[in-house]
Amino acid sequence: MQLFLRCLLTAGGAAGAYLFILLGLRLFGKKEISQLSMMDFVFVLLVSGAVQNAMVDLENTMLGSACAAGTLFLLNGLIKWATYKSPKLSRLLQGQSVMLIYQGEVNKENLRKTRISMDELEEALREHGVRSADEVDLAVLEQDGHISVLSIDYQSRSKQKPDATNE
Repeated sequence: MQLFLRCLLTAGGAAGAYLFILLGLRLFGKKEISQLSMMDFVFVLLVSGAVQNAMVDLENTMLGSACAAGTLFLLNGLIKWATYKSPKLSRLLQGQSVMLIYQGEVNKENLRKTRISMDELEEALREHGVRSADEVDLAVLEQDGHISVLSIDYQSRSKQKPDATNE
């Protein structure tokens, strides 16, 4: 019976932590996980660590975990606001986009600086339906780590469809 109660309390702690993180991410976070920046990813890792003990260790209180996670939510919100207001701080914490190809010419120096191999760049081009770099008007390594590619006829080659919610 005591084992059952411990299990029930652990399940309740896990459910509480899940709901707390879900609500916090919904209020302070992005709409989609694919929109996570490096700062967002670190934040999610820290929040999960903050509430983990309350889920499995009955000696740790949910209140303590909620305070730690709440502090992280507020700090993350403050940093996001500060990087929005200050482009200099944003570049410092999040980096900036880097041009990899311009009008068919690969910028090998920028590939070297970003430690992207030619094979990785070619893979990204193929994912965008482009056979070679000379078909590319612009390829950019974005702040979030994705490579954006615009080719001469990018509208007909793009595999991504516009998001109806953003129109």
